[in-house]
Amino acid sequence: MSDAQERSSAGVPAVALVPCPLWATLIATFFGIGRVRPGPGTWGSAAAMLLWAVLAHFLPASLRTPVVIAIAVLVTLIGIPAATQAARSSGSKDPQVVVIDEVAGQLIALIAVPLGWKTFLAGLILFRGFDIVKPPPVRQLERLPEGTGIVLDDIAAGIYAWLGMQLLLHFRLLT
Repeated sequence: MSDAQERSSAGVPAVALVPCPLWATLIATFFGIGRVRPGPGTWGSAAAMLLWAVLAHFLPASLRTPVVIAIAVLVTLIGIPAATQAARSSGSKDPQVVVIDEVAGQLIALIAVPLGWKTFLAGLILFRGFDIVKPPPVRQLERLPEGTGIVLDDIAAGIYAWLGMQLLLHFRLLT
C-alpha cells in the first residue's frame, strides 16, 4: 500500500507526493549517509568531521578557517533547497534521512579549531549535544518552513558548539 493510500484509509486526506530529484536526494542524504542506521544524524556529523579533517590536512593553516567557513556557507545554501525537496517528497516535516543540516552544523563547530583528535571529538560531542537538546532559539528555528527550519536549527546548534569549542580552546582544556 502506498503512503497516499495509507493516509486515505486512515481518514487523512491523501497528498500527492512528488518524487525527490536525484540531486536533492544526494545532497540531503549527504550521498547516502542519511540512510545509515542507527543515528543517521551522528553518522552525518562524523562523516563531515572526517572529510574536513582530510581536506584540512592538505591546506595551509592560514587557509583552513576561510575554507571551512566557505564550505559551511555553500553546504547551507545548497542544503536548504535539497532538504525542502526531500521533505516535500516524503510528506514529512523533517525526514530522518536528511543529514545535510548536520553536515553544515558540524562544519560550523569546527571553524578555527586546530586539527587533532581531541578537538574533533569535542566538536562532535558538543554539536550533537546541542543538536539533540536544542536550547533556545534552536528549537524555535526548527519551526521555520521546510528546508529552512530543517537546516537553520542545526546552524544554531553549530554556533553553540563553536562557542563551546572556543571556550575550551581559550582555557586550554583540549591540549
